[in-house]
Amino acid sequence: MAKKTNPRLRLVSAKSRHENVQVLQQTLKTLERAFYEMKSLGKGFPRFKKRMRSFVFPAMLKNCLSNSRVKLPQLGWVKIKQSRPYPNNFQAKQARIIKKATGYYLMINFTSSESVPENIVGNKSLGIDAGIESFVATSTGKLIKSPKFLLLSTTVGADGHLPLQLLQRRLKKKKIGSNNWLKLQKKIAILHEKIANNRQDWHFKLAHQLCDWADNIFVEDINFKSWSRGIVRKQSLDSGIGQFINEILPYICWKRGKYYAKVDKNYTSQECPKCGQIEKKKLSVCVAFRRNRKHNCSHCNYQENRDVAAAPTPIPSREGSKRGG
Repeated sequence: MAKKTNPRLRLVSAKSRHENVQVLQQTLKTLERAFYEMKSLGKGFPRFKKRMRSFVFPAMLKNCLSNSRVKLPQLGWVKIKQSRPYPNNFQAKQARIIKKATGYYLMINFTSSESVPENIVGNKSLGIDAGIESFVATSTGKLIKSPKFLLLSTTVGADGHLPLQLLQRRLKKKKIGSNNWLKLQKKIAILHEKIANNRQDWHFKLAHQLCDWADNIFVEDINFKSWSRGIVRKQSLDSGIGQFINEILPYICWKRGKYYAKVDKNYTSQECPKCGQIEKKKLSVCVAFRRNRKHNCSHCNYQENRDVAAAPTPIPSREGSKRGG
């Protein structure tokens, strides 16, 4: 129908006979989803992207997997550096080729007819509060601080690589579009990818450590997008707290059979974990006011770090109360 109303599409299909049609259709599906989210979710008007960083093969061929090789539609057998063995009793559903600064990566999705049961509630619970001074605070009183990933990138490494700040200064003096400008752009992109990989690796290790401590993990339902635009935007973006709470920690809990749930964030920082008294507190995030970031209950005289005091509150008991475990 589209080719009848638009004769130019016939020329496009003639030129793209060596290309996969399903891959080209993914662009239209992405555009359709963008307009749908603009109307239903109130998002902004879709912006045009000149270059796509990835594309999807929505359907895979039969017997397309081999040792260090993958058979892709229209491309044939492609050599890869296989990072892990293929799962048994699974079928390859689709593949995505992603372009990064360090090269091209292949991500394969597998499907299975087996159903995965939901994780049940265990015995030992752990509450996690996203802090300001520390990365997270647990209900057991542990304050876990995040490494300064961007700060570490501003110093010359042991391998002699230039820091990010110096590379950005040099890039500012280059002519846009020149060969030297493109070379520096690639170096900066590789360094940013390294920082992101280090941050993600630390997030996965921390998630496994939290799963070792408890059977149930409860976190606050926080809008971290507002954190990235507020007064703590630098600390929030550097630590990647939103990625950890909303993506990595739920995945690790599901993978290891731990129960994960979000609770209401209201009054978790104002309620005393010992007596339940609610007292309003001022948001003290500046260095000069860090000494005031203490929980001092006027009812029972309980004193604790504010982040630690807020951590036990999200733990709901099995009878439905806000605290337990």
